[in-house]
Amino acid sequence: MSELPENLLYTEGHSWLRQDDDGLLTLGITEHGQSLLGDLVYAQLPEVGAQVEEGGVLATVESVKSAWDVQAPVGLEVVEVNGELATSPERINEQPYGEGWIVRCRALGTLPPLMDAAAYHAFIGE
Repeated sequence: MSELPENLLYTEGHSWLRQDDDGLLTLGITEHGQSLLGDLVYAQLPEVGAQVEEGGVLATVESVKSAWDVQAPVGLEVVEVNGELATSPERINEQPYGEGWIVRCRALGTLPPLMDAAAYHAFIGE
């Protein structure tokens, strides 16, 4: 069983969310999610200021095997993107819960119920 940060929330789409002290949300792809993709070679990031509806595509990451859309768990306004991913998408593989974060956003609605670490472990069968 891999270690999951307890301070994060998790989605069925293998994304994680952290509610930051400044009221913003930081989002990324889970360790399990990036392992399904393999080595990432490209990350298409949204523009700062973009608004994404709940369920809409927030970012797209590509590996040599496939492409994966990161979906917004709630309506979001993008406040910051991790620009390092444009030239170093492998940061998501190397540090999915650290320097591999994808975006920081402002929620445009109430977050739906999301999984805690224990529920996500059960969801992925660990």
